[in-house]
Amino acid sequence: MIQIAVLGYGTVGSGVVEVIETNKADINKKAAEDLAVKYILDLRDFPGDPYESKVVHDYNIILNDPDVTIICETMGGTKPAYEFTKQALLAGKSVCTSNKELVAAHGPELLKIAREKRCNYLFEASVGGGIPIIRPLNYSLTAEHIDGITGILNGTTNYILTKMDKEGVDFDEVLKEAQEKGYAERNPEADVEGYDACRKIAILSSLMSGKNVNYEDIYTEGITKISSADFKYAKQMNKSVKLLALSRDTEDGFFAMVAPFLISREHPLYSVNGVFNAVYVHGNMLGDSMYYGRGAGKLPTASAVVSDVVDCARHQGKTIMCFWDEEKVEVADRKRARRKFFVRVPADKREAAMGAFGALAEVNVGLAEEFAFMTQEMSEAEFDEKMEKIGGCLNRIRIMA
Repeated sequence: MIQIAVLGYGTVGSGVVEVIETNKADINKKAAEDLAVKYILDLRDFPGDPYESKVVHDYNIILNDPDVTIICETMGGTKPAYEFTKQALLAGKSVCTSNKELVAAHGPELLKIAREKRCNYLFEASVGGGIPIIRPLNYSLTAEHIDGITGILNGTTNYILTKMDKEGVDFDEVLKEAQEKGYAERNPEADVEGYDACRKIAILSSLMSGKNVNYEDIYTEGITKISSADFKYAKQMNKSVKLLALSRDTEDGFFAMVAPFLISREHPLYSVNGVFNAVYVHGNMLGDSMYYGRGAGKLPTASAVVSDVVDCARHQGKTIMCFWDEEKVEVADRKRARRKFFVRVPADKREAAMGAFGALAEVNVGLAEEFAFMTQEMSEAEFDEKMEKIGGCLNRIRIMA
């Protein structure tokens, strides 16, 4: 019998217990051993809950119990999750987590401790919720040199942009609706400003490179400046707007970014709508592959955590290899990246825009008060210089090649 403790009995933590109990027969068969939840750590009591007898308030009870060999950390944030995780690994207990903040901030250190103590630190649920992506990068694609990852990694922003696209409404209106439906937090900053996606692409970029990509080095933009007018132009160009998190390993350096992009109908990510997420991976031999599903939610995320629990049960006393060292990757300045841009300026800046950019392709949807166009491919530095000459714009969106 393998005893498990769950840290945090919120949405994901309660989902972990539910998945283990509901699918007990299948899980035990795949783990080749019976699994049982012995403790649930939370500050609160849960009178009437079927598992209230398992709830404890002191982490030391779990830490000092030699029967507990696997811990599911579903608390979120870095405090006290970091200290609890580190203490567990130092004690030789494996930890499975959905905590992207913690993995992005301390992943290499915690993985190193796990290796030294012959246990595991697994985080399948930290990036794609229920989408398998960490395991494919660590196992299925080991014959590949991965040189590009592009992801729609946040269900809240993808839901908002999809509604804006399909219904022609503005950001503020859709955000309010998303909050009412529970798709967006009361304080949605981490989602709509791109911070959540930034941490996730930092994790994927680190696994892609085998070294540490610091999320603080990744240029990040959110979706708050996207308007219904942008979608009118996008439709005219047979494109849509998606918040993309991407990393590229190129001859010119390692680039990573989170920002809204215009993406064409032909791209597989175009059809990823609503709360669904997807990760698009390019390898030098395989070419392109895509991993798609629900990127968040109680049971999809909990399912991914429990899949890590099964992996830990199968590998007791052995460390599952994860190629993510502490050596830092220098993320190249985004200004060196080359791409095309879509730009909207007030109508009275039409001549200035044509003078600054020279060759451009006008996009007209009948909005007389503005002038919109697509640029030729250029570096972001060149683009910024030209925009300074014009004196700013109504909006600009990068175009995915």
